[in-house]
Amino acid sequence: MERKFFVSIAGNIGSGKSSLTSLVSKKFEWLAYFESVSDNPYLEDFYSDMKRWSFNLQVYFLSHRFRVHKEILQQNKSVIQDRSIYEDVEIFAQNLYELGRMEERDYFNYRNLFKEMCSYLNPPDLLLYLKAKTSTLVKQIKLRGREFEKEIEIDYLESLNRSYDSWIKDYSYGRILTVETDDIDFVNSEEDLHYICNLIQKKLSEIPINPQISLSFQ
Repeated sequence: MERKFFVSIAGNIGSGKSSLTSLVSKKFEWLAYFESVSDNPYLEDFYSDMKRWSFNLQVYFLSHRFRVHKEILQQNKSVIQDRSIYEDVEIFAQNLYELGRMEERDYFNYRNLFKEMCSYLNPPDLLLYLKAKTSTLVKQIKLRGREFEKEIEIDYLESLNRSYDSWIKDYSYGRILTVETDDIDFVNSEEDLHYICNLIQKKLSEIPINPQISLSFQ
């Protein structure tokens, strides 16, 4: 017997969500769902002119993640997801609005759309938040070398970090696990990856399940 789990990884740009999603999916033999980046038609335009393209980008992400979230809920296997649908409105859209890079009417239209769509969804069993300092994010963004991310402002990353910290404190959709990543390297250190997998395992074990069902990784 196998219990189905739905884990979503949250975190700022450059926090390592995609890498950890891939690594954990292999450890637990779960399905992995990734954020739409390489095929996103708005990202490059957005980073060159945030105010012009913010609403377009957010609607694209919301549509993509709503479709993915529905598909995840229909799966009969455990899943780990790169970024949750909730971050779209609670972090990125709100941050753009507060920075004056999304018009008020667009922002509230977007929030209303999000509210209606998410009323049809069950939340993840666990939200894993990768917390990192801005300096760590900048270093990791440079290492992965995406051309369009060279335009990201440090102030923008810092404002996102503040939004994440505030959102995590009030997160109420389900269980949450925060991992501070400034001093660990789960990509290159098997020990650090094992540490995170153990944390996930412990948190999910708190969910009432059939005692015969176990969660293990290699």
